[in-house]
This record gives sequence, C-alpha cells and structure tokens, in this order.
Amino acid sequence: MRISLASMPWAIFNRPSVQLGALQAYLKEQFPENRIDTHHPYLSAADAIGLETYRTLSENPWAGEALYSALLFPKTREQAKKLFHREKRDLADQFDPIRGQLETNFHSWLAGQNFSDCDLLGLSICFSQLIPSLYAAGEIKKIYPDLPIVFGGSTCTPAVGASLLQAFSAIDYILTGEGELPLAALIQHLQGEAPFPDKNILWRNGNTNTKFSLQNHEQKNLENLPIPEYDDYFLELKNQKLSFIPELPIEFSRGCWWNKCSFCNLNLQWCGYRYKHHAQILTEVEFLADRHKCLDFFFTDNALPLKEAGFFFQKTAENKTDLQFFAEIRAPKSSKECTSYRHGGLRSIQVGIEALSDSLLQRMCKGITVIENIAAMKFAAASGIRLDGNLILEFPGSTDREMEETLAVLEAVLPYRPLQGAGFFLGQGSPVSRHPRQFGIRATTHHPNNRLLFPKEILVQLDLLIKGFRGDRVLQKKRWLPVRRKITAWQKFHKNRSRSDRPALSLRDGGTFLILRQERPDLPTLRHRLKGLSRKIYLACEEPVTKKELLERFKTIKEEQLTAFLDGLSREHLIYCDATHCLALAIREKL
Repeated sequence: MRISLASMPWAIFNRPSVQLGALQAYLKEQFPENRIDTHHPYLSAADAIGLETYRTLSENPWAGEALYSALLFPKTREQAKKLFHREKRDLADQFDPIRGQLETNFHSWLAGQNFSDCDLLGLSICFSQLIPSLYAAGEIKKIYPDLPIVFGGSTCTPAVGASLLQAFSAIDYILTGEGELPLAALIQHLQGEAPFPDKNILWRNGNTNTKFSLQNHEQKNLENLPIPEYDDYFLELKNQKLSFIPELPIEFSRGCWWNKCSFCNLNLQWCGYRYKHHAQILTEVEFLADRHKCLDFFFTDNALPLKEAGFFFQKTAENKTDLQFFAEIRAPKSSKECTSYRHGGLRSIQVGIEALSDSLLQRMCKGITVIENIAAMKFAAASGIRLDGNLILEFPGSTDREMEETLAVLEAVLPYRPLQGAGFFLGQGSPVSRHPRQFGIRATTHHPNNRLLFPKEILVQLDLLIKGFRGDRVLQKKRWLPVRRKITAWQKFHKNRSRSDRPALSLRDGGTFLILRQERPDLPTLRHRLKGLSRKIYLACEEPVTKKELLERFKTIKEEQLTAFLDGLSREHLIYCDATHCLALAIREKL
C-alpha cells in the first residue's frame, strides 16, 4: 500500500513540514511493508514566484489565500483580487501574474507526480493552507478520481471538517485532532484489517451532520514517537536547486500548559498538555543537525515546558556546537532565566505579550501583569535574545481607560524591540466565541474577508475558524487608533537608530554613581547621573521589586521620599511602577 502526504503553500518555505515529517516517521514504524512518501509543493511554488515574494505572502494569510481563491473559484476572481489589493498594496499590480505563476507551477508539479498506485493522499491543513489545499484536491481528483483524499491538521476541527465534507466533493475523509493514531486506524481500515475508525475521523458516507466531539485519541507519551523524517524535503530542495540552509522544526510538547487565554483557539486539536524529557529532545536535535547539516531549529510548541526547557538549554550551553533556536514561551520571570536560555542557543522568542493594561490582561485571562510583560522585554533585550510579540488591539469590551493605560506604557517600553499591533479576531472555539455575551458580542457571522474568498453558495455551507461578529467593532477600531499610531512611531524610532546594537536606554555603573544614557525620538540624547542612595535604589529595581521591600532594605528613606523619587524617575521613563512594584528600565551597557 502506498500513502502520500503533501503540504501546500503557504507553509514557510525554509522549513520542512513537521506535520509530514512526524506522520511519515510514525507510519513507517507502524506499516514497514507500506510505502510512505511526502511532498512539499510549497517549495516549487516559492521557487516559481521568488523566495522573497513567497515569504511576504506567507506572512499575510488573507493575501495568500486570495491568490488560490482566484484559481479555485474563477467566477469570483475579482472579489479575491479586491482582498489581495487591500492586504498587499505593495504587490497590488502583481495579483494576476502571481496567480498565473502559481497555477502553472502547480500543474507542472502535478504532471511530475504519479499517484496511479497511491491508495491514500493526505493534505496537511494549517495556517493559510485551506484554499490552496482545496484547489490541489480538486485538480488531483480530475486526474485520479478514485484516489481517496484525507484532510487533517490544525484547521480541521470537527465543525470545520464536517462543513468541508459537505461543500467539497474532492475530500473523502477529515482527520481531526492529533494525526498519528487516527491516520493509522484509517490505513488499517483501507487495508481491510479493521472496521472504520470511530474516533477522530469524518467521512463522506457518514452522517457529518451529527454532533462530533474531539476524543482523546492521542499519544499519551510523546517519547514513544520516532524522530521526524525530513529526507524527502531535502531531496526536493536539492532537485529545485534552491540555495538556502533550512531551519528544522522540532516538537518539545503538544498543547499548552496554560491554556486559559480567552482569545486563543490554538489548542482545539489537543486534549491535554504533554511534553518530552529534555534528554530526548537533545538526542533528536543532535541527530537532525548531523543528518541534515543544519544548526538552526524552530520549536513548534505553543509554550515550552518550563522545567524541561531549563534543563535542555543548560545541556546545549555545554555543547561545543553552535546550535540556535526559536521558541514560543511564556514571559520569562528573571534575567537569569533569559541568560541561561541565551547561553543554550535560544536566539529568538515569541512571547504572548498581548496587552499593556492590567485590567485588559485580566479579561484576556493571561495570568500575567503589565510589569511582568515589561520585565520580559527587558530581560530578553539585556541577554541578547530577540523578542517578538503582539499587542491585541480592539479587544471587544476594552475601554478608553485601557487604551490610555496602553499609551502610557508604550512610553516606558520605547527602548525595547517594538511589538506588532494585531487587530482582534474571533477564533472558533476560543472562550470569547463560546461566551460571546460576556464580551459584548451580539452575534457571530462569517468573517468579511471570507465573503470575498468563497462564493456565497459555498460559504453558507462552511463553518470556518475565523469569524466575524457584531458588537463594538467600529467603536474599538476608532478607540485604538492612537495606539496604532504610537506603535508605528515606536517602530520608526528603532528603524532610524544609528546603532541598533546599543541599548536605547543604557546603564553604566561607576561604583558610587550610575550614568543612564537615554535616546529619544527626534530629540537629543539625555544622560542622567544617580549618586549614592539613588544609585542603590535604582540597582535594587533590576527586576520587579515591591515598594515595601525597598523600604525594608533602605531604612533611612521615608515612604514619601521614596514615592517622590520613584515618581520622578517614572516621569522620565527611567523606571516603571505600578501600584505595588517597581522595575528599572535601563539595560547595562556592554562596552
């Protein structure tokens, strides 16, 4: 039996698909007599339209899907073109040429395949891959009408999957949830060795209208899984003659150990949080680095397991090779934690900052405070780790006061790497979508962009991941405009700095005094000198500390004197204070 697995655009071109690699390795273990192969048509698509063009489109899900919408639904091409123009103004005049290149490229790729002996074709559907995969399935079925096609991946929730089966005849099965066990069960059924699986599989001849809930059909111990197999990707890379060195995806865990954020729907496919022992991850990294001669790794986790990640980076720090890692993590709690990560090769992190207002963070159920978010930004900058993060703007029910608090905090975080402003979107299955009234949402609708991507008669059949809604959207867009402008100015400030390697707010210690150097937008750089007790108090605020602790430590100063001193530094944006804690904002300058 032959099983083929494929991943369409807009998968990131300089990474092999971890979904395909993990499934291929697992299925080879389970079915050693079968042929299991993987295909990465996103590589040839990237080559066809140019790597830089592909990269920018893969970062804009609406624009990327609009191009394939025009291929899948030719009659609504102008609608898709309108969306593309709005999302990618810099490429607006390239819509038709790029669409033509993608069409030509896919048919050239398909002509080079022979699926006549294939018994099952699986398409991995994650971010920005739904419409490209629907297009691919339809075109493949024209040539191989009897080839069963299964969709799976993070996009294929039970509700989405059931609606896709109803609307698109090219799909035969939908796999929901974690892939290994359900896909193996489906293969056993197709081989005549087992009845049709009753967990996590939808099929066209079944009753897809019945309520279907994700069941716990998952790997209880991730360490039982084999190392992902990326050989097919590297073979395609060689055949395409693309000259870049990929970064390799690797899984430390599945799910999210926090899993409480009210806006998040990233964990619909997981029934629980599981992780591997750090020694297992170290073995996998060393194996993959040696096999593929790559040193850059991308953790696919929603959040690294704290304790095991700490052990892992301690071990990689002892390693003589120059490994580098990207990871999504919860906000680091100390400078020591960040420094340890940095020594172990962690060079870039995505942190869920999301908001710079304490009341808004509470409503988002982030389990963190503004000062902890600021500290995370400081710790990362001080240790040389690039921190990327978003501010969720226009969150339903947010207030003028929360917007104004955010504006004030943006003044304090000016020295650190700018965040990105991201408009709130309503994700299927998130706590906000499950309890819309609590957030002032009166009704859930199709997202306006999906109305441009799908013909009306098809859209009415679909239940898609990103929703539109009626509530206070217009009010929120207007309310948060000042923050958007402030973020743009923040980004401009850092873009125009003459020395990005030097902290914008730095500290040099003279033993009995400090000199703080403070860059400001479109204004001369300031220098501040703190002497004696002022120096000691400032250094005591290197990490968040309570005002009560400062008074206990420095007994010669009265509370009103301390308050006046801290207020003065806060007005100068040299320190950040909330109702109880203080944090010095300057970073020690490395000369």
